[in-house]
Amino acid sequence: MQWQGRSIRLATGGRIKPARGKKRAEIGSAPADTHIGQDRRKIGRTYGGNEKVRALRAEFAIVSDPKTGKAVKVKIENVEENSANPNYVRRNLLTKGAIIRTELGKARIMSRPGQHGIINAILI
Repeated sequence: MQWQGRSIRLATGGRIKPARGKKRAEIGSAPADTHIGQDRRKIGRTYGGNEKVRALRAEFAIVSDPKTGKAVKVKIENVEENSANPNYVRRNLLTKGAIIRTELGKARIMSRPGQHGIINAILI
């Protein structure tokens, strides 16, 4: 769990004496770090009582071809490029905007696997 409330320190380094403690609504969760592998998902409770599906591992992606308009479920082979962090390519992490190599060719991930629990991509 990660606390996402106000810091105890000021930008100058001075200390703020908090008027109240930490609240449950301010606590976030750790990043999902979606890898390539056999499908594994985790369901978590959100602030409003809804459920959020996190993809921890994913083997397939739904890739759509913009020219034909058809979508096909294909296997993910590798992560080619990731503008979010170059280290994610080495670790084969799947995030929004990452370019993956599939059976159909290179595709860019358009969904958020750690938030939506599914990988949607568009061929490039």
